Amino acid sequence: MEGLSVKHAANPDSWPEPKWPELKWANWSETADTLHMWTQIVGKTRLALSPLQAHWWNVPLYVSARGLCTSAMPYRDELLEIEFDFVSHDLRFRLSSGAMLSMPLHAQSVADFYSEYQRCLSALGVPVEINPVPCELADPIPFAQDASHASYDPEYAHRFWRVLVRSDQIFQQFSSRFIGKVSPVHFFWGSFDLAVTRFSGRPAPRREGADAITREAYSHEVISAGFWPGNGGFGDAAFYCYAAPAPAGLEAATIQPAAATYNVTLGEFILKYDDFRAEPSPDEALLQFLQSSYEAAAKLAKWDRSALERG
Repeated sequence: MEGLSVKHAANPDSWPEPKWPELKWANWSETADTLHMWTQIVGKTRLALSPLQAHWWNVPLYVSARGLCTSAMPYRDELLEIEFDFVSHDLRFRLSSGAMLSMPLHAQSVADFYSEYQRCLSALGVPVEINPVPCELADPIPFAQDASHASYDPEYAHRFWRVLVRSDQIFQQFSSRFIGKVSPVHFFWGSFDLAVTRFSGRPAPRREGADAITREAYSHEVISAGFWPGNGGFGDAAFYCYAAPAPAGLEAATIQPAAATYNVTLGEFILKYDDFRAEPSPDEALLQFLQSSYEAAAKLAKWDRSALERG
């Protein structure tokens, strides 16, 4: 139409991009570990500002057209939104009053990022008090003291986001087949993974020794699938699927594609990202993995599938 123009990414060689780019953990693990801490800082802001929802659905981030976003969070009479932009590599702050601010994403320590982040919130008039220690880590370093995580490779941050973009699309397609209770597709900054979860509708047995986070997350029977880049000691990017509680015999189930396996240590079905990329049709292979692993778990757990699935 006359008067309209389209602007692409600054580098024309990057457009269009591969749907499923290479993402070997060894090539960007230091960036990922740093980014993990940065997303925890932003995620804890959402936790502080948002009222509790079932299964902690008030705390995740969401895949956006530019990166990862908090969605709108209430702050007094206004709304605050914070977004990691992995195209221009900025952290963007937006208020419903019209005020906007951004800080560049570049190689810097978590401590420096945290300090600059607090200054941005104060400049906007929305100081937020958060728990200053990372969660879901074996040996957490308080944000203000963390000088060991200080890497940022913009190319791999962008690649990671592109994998999340396509995974989000496939996960939403998979979700459309289920008419029972199902979560949004959301990014959990504690575990640093993208996930979507289906519910049977039945309460789950109380988990012995569970903390407050786990008790709320697994209060009901679930089958959850997702993608994580290889953190937590696993060392490889992978798609996963698990049931909680896990029904007996799940480890012996046969699923698709053939490259998918059951990891006894994790108690999850795993489809490694490199194996997935080698499939003739990766999109179809991912849907097969999601559907077949769900069916195996739902059958063994005796879910009422006729009432939960779209015909």
